[in-house]
Amino acid sequence: MSRYRIVLADDHVLLREGLRRLIEDDAELEVIGEAGDGLELLALLDARVPDLVIMDISMPKLRGIEAARRIKSSYPAVKVLILSMYREYQHQAIAAGADGYLLKEDALRELFSAIEGVRQGRSFLSTRLSEGGCGMPGHGEGLSVREKEVLKLIVEGKPNKEIARELFISVRTVESHRASIIGKLKVKSAAELVKCAIQNGYI
Repeated sequence: MSRYRIVLADDHVLLREGLRRLIEDDAELEVIGEAGDGLELLALLDARVPDLVIMDISMPKLRGIEAARRIKSSYPAVKVLILSMYREYQHQAIAAGADGYLLKEDALRELFSAIEGVRQGRSFLSTRLSEGGCGMPGHGEGLSVREKEVLKLIVEGKPNKEIARELFISVRTVESHRASIIGKLKVKSAAELVKCAIQNGYI
């Protein structure tokens, strides 16, 4: 049985070495390449395409979010796990196509859960990011097609006016949909909204 192939991208050599040692302790996983910046990562993928890329969000030359966007455009089957010390960029990373967002402070404890999650086709968020309320819509309360469209644009960070313009609806209608979404998902913050959108499979 072939091993699950992983590429590591981070400008800190010691971190890459530590991740490689952790990963290769698992006989089913294999690190097939490393890169120190975003452009080097894209060049590496031209030569060898992995199953998963684990990369830092703040790499030099090409930042992780833009690198994720380009990877998903050129290699849609490749999974992308963002590794970051910053909590506030999770929604941008997911909107760019990342399959998971792992905080560096959680990496030792949750790395293998993150790898297995995205390997199985699930989205992954660090436990610290997943803490807080998130409700599943009750029977008959699932989001409508329009609400899903609005939610996707909210997660991408677009303001109500831009959402209204893209969907050819009024700002008041966007606000109504936003209120309905928040009510159905039982969230209290933008971070919880992003998490619920992922967990409920809406993005």
